Amino acid sequence: MRCRTKYKSLFFDFDDTLWDTCHNNKECLKEIYDAWHFGRYYPSFEAFFDIYMPHNLSLWEQYRNHEIDRRTLILERLLHVLRPMGIDDKAFILKLNSDFLRRTTQKTRTVPGAKELLEYLHTEGYRLFILSNGFREIQSLKLQNCGLASYFERIILSEDASIQKPHKGIFDFALKNTNSRRSESLMIGDSWEADITGAKNAGIDQAWYNPKNLPPKNFEPTYNVQSLAGIKALL
Repeated sequence: MRCRTKYKSLFFDFDDTLWDTCHNNKECLKEIYDAWHFGRYYPSFEAFFDIYMPHNLSLWEQYRNHEIDRRTLILERLLHVLRPMGIDDKAFILKLNSDFLRRTTQKTRTVPGAKELLEYLHTEGYRLFILSNGFREIQSLKLQNCGLASYFERIILSEDASIQKPHKGIFDFALKNTNSRRSESLMIGDSWEADITGAKNAGIDQAWYNPKNLPPKNFEPTYNVQSLAGIKALL
């Protein structure tokens, strides 16, 4: 079938837009907390998580802004919660990180409505792509294992473009490498900074997946929806 709108190429963020990152990663961290006996040092997993998560989000923002590299992100997000235990061994941290990432690839919980939306868009003839800042060896496995890989023509990662969202360069790279026209493309994502602001600055229409119904910060996105079903309705 032909697309029902002017859009032909739809670029999806993956984490927290299609794959339930918050739930899946928290589940993995709880498994690690138990398996590595971190309860000897923290009163509860929630106390551990409440220290880890804000720091992790801050590091990802620094990574997007090219203020830190991948290795620093990987080391510091775990060192931050392990240093109070007296653990500062980078080799141990890398081993722990590998365990964490391995566990994430096995988690399959998706955002409600993700598969139904992709099935509909695929049937309607849209070209579907992933556009993500995630790591190459992890994103493809997560996408495959959660059952969504078959809907996408290609995964475009920041490591391929050597630049992260929200910078214009990764969007230009994605358009060029998928043979997509800017005027016929739509970026769909949950991150205001990485996905929505990034796409706007690249001259690409945006659909903000905004389940918490947060107010836009400094401009109105092309579309603002609270559910993935809302995206299906506009396409």
